[in-house]
Amino acid sequence: MMKMETVPHHGPGAPPPAARPWYAQLYVQVLIAITAGVLLGHFAPATGEALKPLGDAFIKAVKMIIAPVIFLTIVTGIAGMRDLASVGRVAGKAFLYFFFFSTLALIVGMIVANVVQPGAGLNIDPATLDTSKVSEFAAKAHDTTITGFLTGIIPDTFLSAMTEGNILQVLFVAILFGISLAMVGDRGAKVLDLLDDVSIAFFKLVGIVMKAAPIGAFGAMAFTIGKYGVGALANLAFLVGTFYLTSILFVVIVLGVVARLAGFSIFSLIAYLKAELLLVLGTSSSESALPSLIEKMERAGCPKSIVGLVVPTGYSFNLDGTNIYMTLAALFIAQACNVELTIGQQLLLLGVAMLSSKGAAGVTGAGFITLAATLSIVPSVPVAGMALILGIDRFMSECRSLTNFIGNAVATVVVSRWEGKLDRAQFDAALAGRLPRVEDLPEGVVAAE
Repeated sequence: MMKMETVPHHGPGAPPPAARPWYAQLYVQVLIAITAGVLLGHFAPATGEALKPLGDAFIKAVKMIIAPVIFLTIVTGIAGMRDLASVGRVAGKAFLYFFFFSTLALIVGMIVANVVQPGAGLNIDPATLDTSKVSEFAAKAHDTTITGFLTGIIPDTFLSAMTEGNILQVLFVAILFGISLAMVGDRGAKVLDLLDDVSIAFFKLVGIVMKAAPIGAFGAMAFTIGKYGVGALANLAFLVGTFYLTSILFVVIVLGVVARLAGFSIFSLIAYLKAELLLVLGTSSSESALPSLIEKMERAGCPKSIVGLVVPTGYSFNLDGTNIYMTLAALFIAQACNVELTIGQQLLLLGVAMLSSKGAAGVTGAGFITLAATLSIVPSVPVAGMALILGIDRFMSECRSLTNFIGNAVATVVVSRWEGKLDRAQFDAALAGRLPRVEDLPEGVVAAE
């Protein structure tokens, strides 16, 4: 089988790649598209709202390739390692990291809500709220149970995991198949080579789809501003500001310290992922940048086997932004409705949030559904109070997604370093901008592993 030509990564001492014109760089195009979307949505709300299909179409196109990208990355990574003990070790370290920082995010949200008291003084009577718009979310939350979540990980068929778009189901079949292929040994070498070649083609497809990112971000942002309006932020600006500031501090201080202990700067990592972060900002969904994150982390020296395990599982189990939002929003509703919660009730709320947040992948609206699930189990806080934040949830969704995305990028680097598998020279070169960008490479050429 004919292999694609590859070019080696630039080493730490190599000169930086030739810069593309500023207007041809993806992050610049996405930034311009977001700005244009905000302006159009503000000055022509009806037109902006009508552009919703552009954002939806782009996210659908990304979801189309997420399942095969995850499957190929995990299978080739596990089968390529051959050491099944290391697979279990990586998974164990990843889940230990996820559990600690997800819990920490919930605690941070609870502490901030108690100190800042964003809902105090609103004196809302839950009986006066219009709950019709939140009934759909409450119904979906009611259908979400721990047993249903666990059994839902197992797909109906091997192929249905690829067609239904459930990340956890794809993870389940990919890990099983990767382990099986590793156990076959040399007889599975031809299959592994084939999957390696197919993965190259799929990552090229990712690059093609990403060319439409500015259009998707433009449509999604125009719809958000056109439908909800910047004015929707005015009444609850204190809550939105508190959430954004808390998330920023969590990234800069908590994740910043983690990054520093791992030997890198959180700001350098954010700069390296700026195009993906702008895409997440524009679409309000971290899922839109999942394939690109997998590719970027591999190119930054994190081994494929670790990236394939940590990134997709992190999208369901490492939701720092969603967890901050869950406790902060729940306590805001309680404060606004003059519901006094004891420390014990708040800890119960935290525990329920910890469970209900699992499985909420980076899809727009998932945080609102998990909030409904949490409130439905803690009757002290009225579910009807969710109507208070429905109008601004879309704006907070962007911050949730950004925080989740950065958290998973940090987790990937940390677990790679814990395993002693991080290519430090390549990682430093990537963060310093000394690696050729994928979009800069000629057609038919891919960056070497």
